[in-house]
Amino acid sequence: MSSSLPETRPGMGLLLNMALRDLIHDRKVALCIVFSLIAVIAPLLLLFGLKNGIVSQLRHDLLDDPRTREVRMTGNGNYDLAWLQALAARPEVGFSIPLTRSLNTQADLVRDGQHFAAGAEVIPSAKGDPLLRESGVLPHENTVVLSNSAARKLDVKAGDTFRLFVSRKRDGQNQRTSLSVSVGAILDEARFARPALFVDLPLLVALEDYRDGFQVPLLGVTDGENARERHNFARARLYAATLDDVAPLAQWLESQHIEAITQAAQIEAVRAIDRVLGVIFAVIAWISASGCIASLIGAFIANIDRKRKDMAVLRLLGFRRQAVTLFIMIQALCLTGVAFIAGLLIYGAGSALFNHLLGANLPESAFVCHLDPGHFAAAFLSVLAVALGVAAIGALRALKIEPAESLREI
Repeated sequence: MSSSLPETRPGMGLLLNMALRDLIHDRKVALCIVFSLIAVIAPLLLLFGLKNGIVSQLRHDLLDDPRTREVRMTGNGNYDLAWLQALAARPEVGFSIPLTRSLNTQADLVRDGQHFAAGAEVIPSAKGDPLLRESGVLPHENTVVLSNSAARKLDVKAGDTFRLFVSRKRDGQNQRTSLSVSVGAILDEARFARPALFVDLPLLVALEDYRDGFQVPLLGVTDGENARERHNFARARLYAATLDDVAPLAQWLESQHIEAITQAAQIEAVRAIDRVLGVIFAVIAWISASGCIASLIGAFIANIDRKRKDMAVLRLLGFRRQAVTLFIMIQALCLTGVAFIAGLLIYGAGSALFNHLLGANLPESAFVCHLDPGHFAAAFLSVLAVALGVAAIGALRALKIEPAESLREI
């Protein structure tokens, strides 16, 4: 008997109602399909959450620590302002400021006879300095930013003053001058551990000019050679724009015959962890997805074969092939939706457990297992695509059922 019977076009509401009632009636089989989906969805979400959480945390730590992006030029050169400006304009550079000779980047800090820091580093800074970004204060004129270590030795806080001493030997005589400076802010020790003060570039240049025997109006020094106009610097204090820019920037400096030190080993270690976890996740994901697809295909086909008589009755009642296909698709969507929601709940519980147990020693904002809303949306669409693909295979099989089959079994 061919399917030439008059066909009806049931509404979507009727199909949805029939699909839900059929799932409730056949709930044991429906639960088996839901459980098989949960068995794949929940572990994959947890696995991907762990990969994303751990690697993202490592990357965040590296990105949050500007020292990782520092490219330290070794040795002293003679670079003019045009070269330094070209360096700062390179796309790989996030922050750059000229730097004097390394021997001239030290000074003695004295508050009183009991509180001092000998040989503290003097570091030039300006707007955009990644180390001072969180302090919200930039050094200017006689206001400086102190490292926590230096502030502890001087026993000062923001707003206090102390004196900066610098020495030189001129005409065989030892000379020493000082400048009173105020503390604008104190840098967190996690940002810079050594005793240091961050100053604006004119003050650092003034210190070097003084040591070189020139007059320095900024320090109130009038003896010595006339003050010079600075056109060249020994090197630059340099930070890459991103982690990925560190290696290209170091390579560019190398092409300029400039040796540089970077945190390349630490950056590469994180990338290696990312690659290894990516491979592990991909292998487990493909194996799990393959097993899920095979399981769903078997479940749907077995379910449709078991319902051949019901399908045939629907066709006999005039349901079109399109209606039968929609009936199967609606059931697939319902089963997938329920399984994904249950998988999310299990992921939430597992993620909270991982973060509680494994993240005990991490900062408060840190996480071990984490997924963004975009990841959930991508996971749901992937599961939906798999379920609809498998349902389509079952629908093709259902379309081959002839209405006459129902009559033969009556």
